[in-house]
Amino acid sequence: TLLAAHAVPPEFQGRPDEYITYICDEILPAAVAEGLADAVDAYCDTVGFTAAQVERVFVKAKELGLGVKLHAEQFSNQQGAALAAKYKALSADHLEHLDKTGVEAMAASRTVAVLLPGAYTYLRETKIPPIELLRVNRVPIAIASDLNPGSSPMASLQLNMALACTQFGLTTEEALLGVTRNAARALGLRKALGSIEPGKIADIVIWNA
Repeated sequence: TLLAAHAVPPEFQGRPDEYITYICDEILPAAVAEGLADAVDAYCDTVGFTAAQVERVFVKAKELGLGVKLHAEQFSNQQGAALAAKYKALSADHLEHLDKTGVEAMAASRTVAVLLPGAYTYLRETKIPPIELLRVNRVPIAIASDLNPGSSPMASLQLNMALACTQFGLTTEEALLGVTRNAARALGLRKALGSIEPGKIADIVIWNA
């Protein structure tokens, strides 16, 4: 996944639109030409990029045959989830400030809601994602570590599963599905991975739990 549109680099400081142009005209075509990416991600928030800027990246990604994903609604509601759904995104991540409109859009597009409880805990956030709305609308829920040194230095997937249960109120079954079947869907790999079925890759871990 190519996450070029995460933050404005120093050489483009104060010129985010020019950086988006650089991503669309230079970075994405080069990545595709070299076979380095099969999906494009972006960060849509007040500390990231606007919905209009992200949409430019999504349009180019679709032109190049790439799937799309989005960091959305982490610190504010910029209607990023609805934008992701419009472009049939594989997933939308974070989602603490997701509203009913965004949930319904994700449900219609079958976009996976990827919860990142490690980042939520490490940043001492207090607003949890709308879990019950996601359940009622049958939006697939996945869990990821968001492993990075700045906001989620937690590599353990088991720890993030536990946090998803204790911090967000997921059930044990939801947590297991969140790192197996729904995780595979979020990666665009549900036909090959995520559940034990004939014809799928036997990528299996057995826990004594």
